[in-house]
Amino acid sequence: ASCLPPAHLVVFLPDDRVDQRTCLICGDRATGLHYGIISCEGCKGFFKRSICNKRVYRCSRDKNCVMSRKQRNRCQYCRLLKCLQMGMNRKAIREDGMPGGRNKSIGPVQISEEEIERIMSGQEFEGEANISWSNNGDSDHSSPGNGVSESNQPSPVSTPSSSRSVELNGFTALRDQYIGTPVSTHYQYLPHLFNYSAHSALMPPQTRSLDPQSHSLINQLVSAEDLESLGTPMLIEDGYKVTQAELFALLCRLADELLFRQIAWIKKLPFFCELSIKDYTCLLSSTWQELILLSSLTVYSKQIFGDLADVTSKYSPSDDELHRFSEEGMEVMERLIYLYRKFNQLKVSNEEYACMKAINFLNQDIRGLTNTSQLEQLNKRYWYVCQDFTEYKYPHQPNRFPDLMMCLPEIRYIAGKMVTVPLEQLPLLFKAVLHSCKTSVSKE
Repeated sequence: ASCLPPAHLVVFLPDDRVDQRTCLICGDRATGLHYGIISCEGCKGFFKRSICNKRVYRCSRDKNCVMSRKQRNRCQYCRLLKCLQMGMNRKAIREDGMPGGRNKSIGPVQISEEEIERIMSGQEFEGEANISWSNNGDSDHSSPGNGVSESNQPSPVSTPSSSRSVELNGFTALRDQYIGTPVSTHYQYLPHLFNYSAHSALMPPQTRSLDPQSHSLINQLVSAEDLESLGTPMLIEDGYKVTQAELFALLCRLADELLFRQIAWIKKLPFFCELSIKDYTCLLSSTWQELILLSSLTVYSKQIFGDLADVTSKYSPSDDELHRFSEEGMEVMERLIYLYRKFNQLKVSNEEYACMKAINFLNQDIRGLTNTSQLEQLNKRYWYVCQDFTEYKYPHQPNRFPDLMMCLPEIRYIAGKMVTVPLEQLPLLFKAVLHSCKTSVSKE
């Protein structure tokens, strides 16, 4: 009986709070939870039509078009892309196209970048009939509160997308320094992840209080966290040259400490008694790398990008190590650099970190779970709580919550990719990432 959750924790948020929420896709007035996320009728209908009709769109720009109530019809590609990135669940759409979802997943789903690309390119629909190709605007008159109907504006004439690349100042400088061979910077990055924050005065911020239930749940999550400084020694004498083996050993010790903290965190979670030990074991074994990465980029970032960066600066890779650095390592490095810059820009609070961590951990799509329905309820609970907190704490940043949630699939992707990087390349990977990130911060 002691493991039963208090009654007030089972209720997520009052229904009348939905009217105050905005669509996570375009910022219009939300009408409820559609296909897993809070959205308006317009984006709900657009997503359903796109999936049911197996439409494949084209973007005539850089695949980073602004999404707002007035501009959402201008690029179907970017609108569908954001629907998928924000967690709309295509499997919740009825196969017969009739109203009413299948309710396979109450909360949002987080899918990999590869799966999103398969859907956007039409590969997911190969072998199926009636694939529809389009690069025109999508007429949408169904969203309430729009006033005058939006025009069906076609996109401009298609032009080649410009290649977005970043100066990999860390690895480029290292490679030039040691072997004098410039490294190619042709890699494709993540324009969609960082370009939605520029849009919109969609709705004027409204001063309001934080829901008492949200306040209570967030305090419980933060209390479960160990926010003390890491205990792994990361100080080194001036002039000392760190070897590859020494740096690798230090990284292993750090990973051990961070993993131990995640295990202790699970036992302190406010919903600990609501799931089985088997499910917790399954969740932790599938998400521990993501949890460590998230904590390293947020609550422990000062030590990781400060003390650890100082240690890695005293490690000099050999020419052979530089030549052998893999494509997987390059991809992980470039994505980590961008993600670090995004988190550095957002300055994620402890409350937001605690919510993001819980949402990422409560992944009902992991195989082997026994109580997925309860996981869906918990995921939905903290999704709402996080949105409630960000809208209350940062009323002048209407896109903050979408920005935070869009980082989670990227963390999951990077954590999965890091497994493919050979162990002997991890010291060089960390040196390059930390050097680049520290350099970029010092220039700001």
